[in-house]
Amino acid sequence: MSDKSVFVDTNILVYAHDRDAGDKYLAAKSALASLWDRPLPPSISIQVLQEFYVNLLRKRVEGGTAREIVLNYLEWDVVENDRALLLEGMRLRDTLHLSFWDALIVAAARTAGAKELWSEDFNPGQDLEGIVVVNPLK
Repeated sequence: MSDKSVFVDTNILVYAHDRDAGDKYLAAKSALASLWDRPLPPSISIQVLQEFYVNLLRKRVEGGTAREIVLNYLEWDVVENDRALLLEGMRLRDTLHLSFWDALIVAAARTAGAKELWSEDFNPGQDLEGIVVVNPLK
């Protein structure tokens, strides 16, 4: 069991709820299950939850069910969208040469104090100003 704080990106949540994703479904489901037992709650952002909810609806999950799934993740440490996050996202976009949306994910992870960013969208092992990217699907 790790004591490192973890920020979870949208794609990991999506795979954990997509039975058609095969091995990625199994890996994501197992990885997320391990987070519920950690001493530090994992972190996500409002952006992640918004993207996740839209993906559930696209996959034809009924609205009430999708809402209940998202509500479960509100038990985690949730980073709100605010002015400071926007400014940090713009800074990180320029300094790390990321897309703006990816920079907002990194900004939210920094705001949460995360040491790891679980994502499939970045390079595993990449250091993003002190946050290490982990791909729990591999």
